[in-house]
Amino acid sequence: MYVMHNSEYPLSCFALFENGPCLVADANFDTLMVKLKGFFQNAKANKIESRGTRYQYCDFLVKLGTVTMGPSARGISVEVEYCPCVIANDCWNLLMEFMQSFMGSHTPGVPSVFGAKHDSTYGPGDTMVQYMELFNKIRKQQQVPVAGIR
Repeated sequence: MYVMHNSEYPLSCFALFENGPCLVADANFDTLMVKLKGFFQNAKANKIESRGTRYQYCDFLVKLGTVTMGPSARGISVEVEYCPCVIANDCWNLLMEFMQSFMGSHTPGVPSVFGAKHDSTYGPGDTMVQYMELFNKIRKQQQVPVAGIR
């Protein structure tokens, strides 16, 4: 289980399970987890975060962040939101066009979280699932074994 926070939702705490649901809880969920430390072990060495700047351009929110793992930078995150739309599939083409205007050929494909949410409302938990996928990719890049030289 991964416990995550988002500065856009300071009173909420997100608990994500590996390939499972996203639980949205009160910010005091962290203190509950401390009391349950006999059952859940905190992996401080795996702390990863994205910090950056939030920009607004007309109806779009763009958040650019540096992903850090410990003291070193490991990547860049780009989050784009089209505020008037809560059904992500309805505005995906518009989001793609907007992202291509500043990301060019580095524009990502359709996120996997959209696969299960064809016409349903997109919420903060879905954003956290996407951050978790990004963080897992970055963690796996760090764990690539180095071939020994003989």
